[in-house]
Amino acid sequence: MSVIICDSDSELWYERADEVGVQVIKMPYIVDGEEFLYNLGRDENSKEFFDKMRNGAKVSTAALNAENYKEIFEPLFKAGEEVLYIAFSSKMSGTFNYLEMAMNELKEIYPDAKYQRFDTLNISWGTGIQVYLAAKYFNEGHSIDETVKFLESLRDRVGLYFAVDTLEYLKRGGRISPVAAAFGNLLQLKPVLTVNDGSLGVSSKEKGKKKAISYMLNKLFEVELDPTSPVIVLNADIAEEGKYMADKIKEHYGDSVNVWEHDVGPIIGAHCGPGTVGIIFVKK
Repeated sequence: MSVIICDSDSELWYERADEVGVQVIKMPYIVDGEEFLYNLGRDENSKEFFDKMRNGAKVSTAALNAENYKEIFEPLFKAGEEVLYIAFSSKMSGTFNYLEMAMNELKEIYPDAKYQRFDTLNISWGTGIQVYLAAKYFNEGHSIDETVKFLESLRDRVGLYFAVDTLEYLKRGGRISPVAAAFGNLLQLKPVLTVNDGSLGVSSKEKGKKKAISYMLNKLFEVELDPTSPVIVLNADIAEEGKYMADKIKEHYGDSVNVWEHDVGPIIGAHCGPGTVGIIFVKK
């Protein structure tokens, strides 16, 4: 038997995860000192989370430890399962150091265990869309090794862009300096962020949210899309702007493209903050 696993940093909505039959590692986030495990929207209320952020709650994310990973993977190895873990970018978290510690211990106990971790070099639905499409491919009867090759052909074709409402939360997470945040907020600059080779980078700096949204839509419209993949629009408790983006995409492509609208979850939301809007797509 074979098992595909993802983690909730992928933001693959629970209904989508259930659809393709992937197991999910629930990643931790902390609100005012209380730890929760993100369950891909099954147990969470995004609006309540972002309202707490707006009201000054202290939020952060945390890594799993080696014992957590052993508890997740040991039953699978004991049962003789072949495991493929499709993970978010290893450049964005130290959690994979603890994963490797756990794997080194488990390999001594289960030397014949079959395990691969595929680094999507992405985050949020930039990872989630790779999980979803790979699981569909696997479910069509392909092997784990064939699925990894499919992922290798997919990874570099994923586009992800998002714009934050304020630079405050990027400052808190150490992504930008306090001086840069203050200057950017004063000028109403909206950096449009993207992922390059597994790390966050600035694609553009636009003055105002409308221009940032236009920039992201233009980045989408200038490429030829993979017809097998949806376009995902994310919003962090700004459904109106998310709907505006989705409507513009539907207007541009008609019925030739499926558009999925989803909430930003607390893992990603803890770093980008309320008011964030983003777009994810796969190039042909």
